Amino acid sequence: MSDARSSAYIDLDAVRHNAVTLDRAAGQAGLMAVVKADAYGHGAIACARAALAGGAMALAVASVEEAEELRLAGLDDVTILIMSPLTEPAGLRALGQRCEVAISDHQALARLMAAAAPDADVRVHVEVDTGMGRLGVPVDDALALAEAAKVAGAHVVGLMTHFATADLTDGPDAGFMREQLVRFRALAPTFRDRFPGITVHAANSAGTLRDPDACFDMVRCGIALYGCSPFGGDPVTDDLIPVMSWRSRLSLVKHFNSRESVGYGRTWRAARGTWVGTIPVGYADGFARDLSNCGEVLVGGRRVAVIGTVSMDLITVDLGPEATERGGEEVVIIGSQGRERITADEIARLRGSISYEVTCAVSPRVARVHVG
Repeated sequence: MSDARSSAYIDLDAVRHNAVTLDRAAGQAGLMAVVKADAYGHGAIACARAALAGGAMALAVASVEEAEELRLAGLDDVTILIMSPLTEPAGLRALGQRCEVAISDHQALARLMAAAAPDADVRVHVEVDTGMGRLGVPVDDALALAEAAKVAGAHVVGLMTHFATADLTDGPDAGFMREQLVRFRALAPTFRDRFPGITVHAANSAGTLRDPDACFDMVRCGIALYGCSPFGGDPVTDDLIPVMSWRSRLSLVKHFNSRESVGYGRTWRAARGTWVGTIPVGYADGFARDLSNCGEVLVGGRRVAVIGTVSMDLITVDLGPEATERGGEEVVIIGSQGRERITADEIARLRGSISYEVTCAVSPRVARVHVG
């Protein structure tokens, strides 16, 4: 283990394995690896390389800064799609990095073309709003936007949409993905006719694993690439291997007598004599404050309860009356130890959140150690 207060070990062999799994699930469609937000907290450069080694054909990011980071790292020959709207200056930088850009309206197109040199190779993906409601041109206006892009001198290389409920397998909105799919599929033949060679893509991780009909020419996978279930369950079910293992050590272990308290607000008091361990991880590291008095970590191959209020730099755990651990003992926050395992999906369920937020929240002061 590194000498950092805590470290997130990133298993690049697992990234490659997950890329192979997703590529297989996509059938004849290609795999675009989504590495935005520093690969969901895992390290964009290393994970992009591993995903490409596992069969990914392209990369997706959210900003021009993320694209520039990949290009500076030497990822020169791979397609990079910027999926979020760009200002005119950002558009200029995106074109300078030879990126493809998603457009949702005529204003976005105008900004991009204003940034382009007369002979620039401007490559756009027309994003269609089939029901997500955030970005995308209305279905009925999609072809007009594409034609305007062509007239302006851009190459229309992609048609895309984004599913709102692909991760819902039951409940009243579980069928909404199918409604979106029907709307999107109706556009594809016209676009293929008007723009030969266009890449049609819609499926995220959940869509890829849930419905082969949603895969089209390419799928855009993020969370599953990092070994988390897009459905919030056990990733093993979909042959995914968790990529991140977050580890620390006990800084201090001391004995508490009955009724002694620990932490801000004295929210925990010992019900009996017990050993309490302090761990140098807190909400500034990404261990959320709402895990106070309800989270768990692994010590000595067993689960121990987080006790007291999570503070900025420290948490405390109840090791039990018979504990033999002392300072320096390994602590696993996410990952496996012995026969026990805590996943990002489990932490997300406990918090009423999603695994995306859990891994993205692991802060830069947690050292990333890439292995494999």
